[in-house]
Amino acid sequence: MTRKNWSREETIIAFNAYCKIPFKNSSKTNPMVIKYAKIIGRSPSALNMKIGNFGRLDPELKKKGIIGLVNGSKLEEDIWNEFNGNWEKLVFESEKLILKFQKKETQDINLEYIPQGKEKEIIIKTRINQTFFRSTILSSYNSKCCITGLSIPDLLIASHIKPWSKDIKNRTNPHNGLCLNSIHDKAFDRGLITITPNFKVKISEFFDDFSQDKAVKDFFTKYNNQNIIRPEKFLPKKEFLDYHFQNIFIK
Repeated sequence: MTRKNWSREETIIAFNAYCKIPFKNSSKTNPMVIKYAKIIGRSPSALNMKIGNFGRLDPELKKKGIIGLVNGSKLEEDIWNEFNGNWEKLVFESEKLILKFQKKETQDINLEYIPQGKEKEIIIKTRINQTFFRSTILSSYNSKCCITGLSIPDLLIASHIKPWSKDIKNRTNPHNGLCLNSIHDKAFDRGLITITPNFKVKISEFFDDFSQDKAVKDFFTKYNNQNIIRPEKFLPKKEFLDYHFQNIFIK
């Protein structure tokens, strides 16, 4: 049987899967690989190989000595170059393609009642973006809080470094995200902790007034100057970390 070449649409969905699946956990038996392979009508082995091909293009994996698969196509390079710096375009286009392959429409997304028209379109797009961002961040950090190592998904948040409201362009950029547990997410959002551009936890002087509180020591001060657990891919950009340090962190 002649092997069918990958289409642009299939390759975009494969890149979506690459973003959501921890690279070291990608295999033909991974449930998400099986799920996305079924959607595009490919074998899990074929999709897993395509994910490996995208891995060869990721400079952060290369720095760790992870080179992915050696061989790949020009189409993969084109998709990587097109979407790697345009995350919002990737998210909405790829998620719409996933619905198309499933013979669904955006209105089939399970939402509570929302108004019709332009406002509905905006809300749907926002929900899709939020879901993709969370999946990508948790995948990159192997579902572990980058400060504590907590690995209970229900207690983990995909935190924006530069706030959603301050930077529309980078709302879905995984380089603008950290995986934090819900308590440290709240503290990060309030500027009570930060992650420095050299990837260390820094605790605000706000906590000085609570220095005798054992819980404060256990949850916060003991992590001061500790290195974070770095993600497998999509390392936080220093420009975003510097923004949080300079503009949100309470020194």
